[in-house]
Amino acid sequence: MKFNGTGEMIDALEFPTTTDEIIAEHGDHELELQRGTERVGEVLDRLATEEFDTPEQVRLSVRSAVGHKAIGRRFYSDRDPTALGESGPTPLSL
Repeated sequence: MKFNGTGEMIDALEFPTTTDEIIAEHGDHELELQRGTERVGEVLDRLATEEFDTPEQVRLSVRSAVGHKAIGRRFYSDRDPTALGESGPTPLSL
């Protein structure tokens, strides 16, 4: 995820601030994601109204609320165990 200037926008906010205030002032700001873009307003709208005391709290909320466009390969994991009836990878001794 690329913040595209969102970090500077977050740093310039006056704290404390709320989710609703950020959406009203900067909701149209776009984040560049792995597979598209999403507006800050869309991202923060997924959260309950919250009061932030620091820029880092806002950054963590934005990162935690981005949608599936931020994921490279959805539903993929190379850490899942081998399913029943399938043979797993050949063990390699180093």
